[in-house]
Amino acid sequence: MKKLLEFNNVNYFYQTKENEVNALAGVSFNIEEESFTSLVGPSGCGKTTILSLTAGLLTPSSGEILLNGKPIEKNDSRIGYMFQRDHLFEWRTIWQNIILGLELQKMKKDERRLELAEQLLKKYDLYSFKNKKPRQLSGGMRQRVALIRTLVLEPALLLLDEPFSALDFQTRLKVCDDVYDIIKSEKKTALLVTHDISEALSMSDKIIILTKRPAVVKTEINLSFPQPTPLSKREDKDFGNYFEMIWRNLV
Repeated sequence: MKKLLEFNNVNYFYQTKENEVNALAGVSFNIEEESFTSLVGPSGCGKTTILSLTAGLLTPSSGEILLNGKPIEKNDSRIGYMFQRDHLFEWRTIWQNIILGLELQKMKKDERRLELAEQLLKKYDLYSFKNKKPRQLSGGMRQRVALIRTLVLEPALLLLDEPFSALDFQTRLKVCDDVYDIIKSEKKTALLVTHDISEALSMSDKIIILTKRPAVVKTEINLSFPQPTPLSKREDKDFGNYFEMIWRNLV
């Protein structure tokens, strides 16, 4: 498979009032096109720092980060970002939230992308809610809206920063299935940061395990499940074995 994202010996330092902190110490990994990869590691090891570097929100102290063979730029438009909260504006309709990114990038009149927005709303059962306000939607529906808002900008890579952590467990299971289905159906590449090993296992083709800070890649685990959805993967006979393997690498 073609490499989409490449981290090549990336180091990152930041300054506190007391001293300089080494957050990443030569992090290297690749993510293939149309794959779903999760980053896991001890709390505070630098997972979100890696997402911020990938999005161009931070600049590496040394090393290089390439997307499709080209360096990541500041606030790179090739990157889509889903946060822990859906960040929908309550005073705007669902449609107005969906096209917010187009407005910010001066593409409000881009007919092709507006048509894509309509198609995605219809495809994922949200079209009848386009004139509703976010408070009228369930937590799962709100996350689907947030994902569609990102997809309308046609990013090459989706970054997911614990996007399900604000949901209760039952809703979380359903939304994982929904988001996974949308990402795979639209043939997107995704990088997920999560503290939840089961969540990473159920959604990923590959899991990258980081050490404690300063982080390096400890190991990568390629996953193979015959089941098609995150929920069904959790019932697979090998799920527990993978879980134990990851847990042992984290402690």
